[in-house]
Amino acid sequence: MPKQLAFVASTAPIAQQAQAALSQQYGSVPLEEAEVIVALGGDGFMLETLHTTQHLPAPVYGMNRGTVGFLMNTYSSQGLRDRLAKAEEEVINPLHMSATTVDGTMHRALAINEVSLLRAGPQAAKLRIHVDDKMRMDELVCDGALLATPAGSTAYNYSAHGPIVPIGSDVLALTAVAPFRPRRWRGALLPKSARVTFEVTNADKRPVNADADGVSVKDVARVDVWSAPEIEHRILFDPGHGLEERLIREQFA
Repeated sequence: MPKQLAFVASTAPIAQQAQAALSQQYGSVPLEEAEVIVALGGDGFMLETLHTTQHLPAPVYGMNRGTVGFLMNTYSSQGLRDRLAKAEEEVINPLHMSATTVDGTMHRALAINEVSLLRAGPQAAKLRIHVDDKMRMDELVCDGALLATPAGSTAYNYSAHGPIVPIGSDVLALTAVAPFRPRRWRGALLPKSARVTFEVTNADKRPVNADADGVSVKDVARVDVWSAPEIEHRILFDPGHGLEERLIREQFA
């Protein structure tokens, strides 16, 4: 049973109140000393916490003090240590994003859910797609495109009509956002080892922005995306409510 807990919370008043109450009830140590990090907020805050604590050995257990809470457990102030002792661990890997802008500047970021490209002007984006250095699509005319992890497949990817990908399947989902040409293209499922390159054609006339879990890069000319198996995010869930169960349940909602 974990003894050393660190509580972190989003800026929402309900999350701040929960942090104060739980810290008083269970005690709270600095993040570096924690055996478990308890994140209080919504999915956005959970992603932020995973990114900021990825260098620490402690897993993260989230409790929903936000809205959707797909990555979070139900909030309760009672029996927390017992819940943590019984919790099941999921390990997920993020994506690397290397985005080169029109002026040649390179930006790097990590994405737990997805890397997305979206048009930044009134005209549709024009993208050329390479997979492992082999051109797979010469021109995709669309509002954008994204590459999603299994953990992120129920988020923006699903809203863009992409497939839900089971946890542990070693597959990434490549999905178009409002494709115009080819009109009937529904995306692709790629092996986790694939390296996907998006080239923005006519970038000066049709600007495109790239985003990795809230890290935005404007006016990109090229975006490379690949999995980061060397980085492991450890997330704790109550028994029977892990990511695999949630992904299955989402498909029957």
